[in-house]
Amino acid sequence: MLQPAVRLVWLSQVPYAELLALQQRWLLRLQAEPGPEAGALLLCEPAGPVYTTGLRGGLTSEDTARLRALGAEVRPLGRGGLATFHGPGQLLCHPVLNLRPLGLRLRAHVAALEACAVRLCELLGLPGARARPPPYTGVWLGERKICAIGVRCGRHVTSHGLALNCSTDLTWFEHIVPCGLVGTGVTSLSEELQRHVTVDEVIPRFLEAFKETYKCTLTSEDSPS
Repeated sequence: MLQPAVRLVWLSQVPYAELLALQQRWLLRLQAEPGPEAGALLLCEPAGPVYTTGLRGGLTSEDTARLRALGAEVRPLGRGGLATFHGPGQLLCHPVLNLRPLGLRLRAHVAALEACAVRLCELLGLPGARARPPPYTGVWLGERKICAIGVRCGRHVTSHGLALNCSTDLTWFEHIVPCGLVGTGVTSLSEELQRHVTVDEVIPRFLEAFKETYKCTLTSEDSPS
């Protein structure tokens, strides 16, 4: 049986706004006229610090002013979840997918994203990575979250996705309650492996995990479209 094709788009290190703009173009394309591809896998490393909030908020106006004073962007988004941080040293993965050709429902899509991150951790020598049920959605090593997940779905088409800490400066998380979860911590691949792990290093293994989990093929072109 022929596997669904997903377009791979690697943006390298770019402003977060550039990722959102490309996501919107793919979202409109898939919702208007689904083509032969199941969608696109958008990957990037944020070029600067950004705090984002989900549909349930997570930041007051005072919080927003305080975070902007630190030199970070603050962006409200239409994804699930509360406040989190994105920045250099983090792999952002936004699959803009039509779930129908993939044979997935939304909850299965979220579970597949978690499985990708768990598998990546295993491939890098961290077998203790685990997904946890809501409200702890994401991937954890003990009580430390290594991968945050927040998605949106409309007319069977997904947007947003996961943020995996590779060599992220974790002190940025100290200025918020990540995902609204009091008493939990954050970690990174570099912290856990006790060596510097770049986004570039993890991408081949992440793509391996994505193809395995979503049972798809990945195609790539020079232009992000």
